[in-house]
Amino acid sequence: MGDVEAVEHLVKRYNELKLEIKKVIVGQDEVVEQVLLSVFSGGHALLIGVPGLAKTLLVNTVSQALGLQFKRIQFTPDLMPSDILGSEILDENRNFKFIKGPIFSNIILADEINRTPPKTQAALLEAMQERSVTVAGQNYKLDLPYFVLATQNPIEQEGTYPLPEAQLDRFMFAINLDYPSFSEEVDIVKATTSGETPKVNALFTAQEIIDFQNLIRRIPVADNVIEYAVTLVGKTRPKSRAASETIKNYIDWGAGPRASQNLILGAKTNAALHGKFSPDIEDVQKVATGILRHRMIKNYKAEAEGLTIEEIIEGLF
Repeated sequence: MGDVEAVEHLVKRYNELKLEIKKVIVGQDEVVEQVLLSVFSGGHALLIGVPGLAKTLLVNTVSQALGLQFKRIQFTPDLMPSDILGSEILDENRNFKFIKGPIFSNIILADEINRTPPKTQAALLEAMQERSVTVAGQNYKLDLPYFVLATQNPIEQEGTYPLPEAQLDRFMFAINLDYPSFSEEVDIVKATTSGETPKVNALFTAQEIIDFQNLIRRIPVADNVIEYAVTLVGKTRPKSRAASETIKNYIDWGAGPRASQNLILGAKTNAALHGKFSPDIEDVQKVATGILRHRMIKNYKAEAEGLTIEEIIEGLF
């Protein structure tokens, strides 16, 4: 199959996938789309939302529909790195044997990642960046595709350890979850209080997803689109010449080069999933908010004036 036919095949499979997820997840179309953009881009995502918005159910449903292994790790203040990575034990022959932790899966849900100390948060870093884990001097490769979806609760901040900027930067997307609309909430209540449980079918294999990820990386991008993405990221930096007065007044720190890379990768994926053979500036703008949201740090003036990071990002286009 040539790349053109492969893109057309991907669009068909992607639409089937969205319908399969809709069997269980009511509404949240934008959220589902961004999670799938992350998966097909080969990136990770951070979900930010209050409790009870079906974050765990969403990830579980996506993993079932993709035919991938799924593990959930509940982050707590007493969680240790070995609880995630695994540890060595003495077997009956008094030899050391490595028991794999929950990080050895295709999709990891890191629930309430800001509830655990930095030492344990950092245990995820190597897995996210290198797709491997080092325990007791031994390096273990993780099965591909590998995708971390972390959740954060924005309202309970007592006893939390906010993610450091360097770790936030490793997430491709930061996705905000809002409350459902009235009609969506009615549908949710009807679906979850009846005796019926919809069955989610596995539509992909792990190898198919890897092939689609490689296909997306092969998609050509025009120089003007790359230059637009790099310029857009440059505008977020208060000390750069391209920065507007809004950025200089309200932003302490802008996005780094990883944002530019993710903008192009996200734009390629968005284009491919919608049947385009090369991304344009609109594709970059479509993914920009989710990619820049967690990479820009507002100052106290922006907080005092009630300016949201989304409004600041939209002003850059």
